[in-house]
Parts: sequence; C-alpha cells; structure tokens
Amino acid sequence: MASYKVEVSKSVRKKDLPSIPKVDVIKIVKRIESLANNPFPEGAIRLKGREEWRIRQGDYRILYVVEHEIVTVFVVKVGHRREIYRK
Repeated sequence: MASYKVEVSKSVRKKDLPSIPKVDVIKIVKRIESLANNPFPEGAIRLKGREEWRIRQGDYRILYVVEHEIVTVFVVKVGHRREIYRK
C-alpha cells in the first residue's frame, strides 16, 4: 500500500486542537500521523450518510476523508466524543 499524504484542515489546527489539553493533543497528532501508513486502521468506521471516516483516540474523535485518486487523507474535524457529531 502506498504511503498517503496527510493534510490537516486549518480549522482543526486553529480551533479544534488548541481547545484540547496538551497531553491529549500529543496522542491525537501521533494517531493522525499514523494515517499516512494505513488510512483504515483497526476501529476505523465510515459515518453513515457521509464520506467521512472516524477513529477514536481516548475520549476524542478524529474525522477524515480519504481521496484514493490523489493518495491523500484530509483531517476535517477533531473533537470530544459528545460534541463531534453535532453540526
């Protein structure tokens, strides 16, 4: 399997990650980086009615979209499990 490029949206970098405790951010960033080698790790679930996938990291969820044609993973949202699915 080819190594994927991982891109994190501006809103994740500017809004989502700064609001999360530093200890959890370190774990989340490692989990995001691991998507380059395997965009569908164990426990990844595709969200119903959406193009997005989600993985868990503790009490936080990482939502992302995989574009196979351009071999890229786009991280679109990171947040606490009780708030992540609200629009």
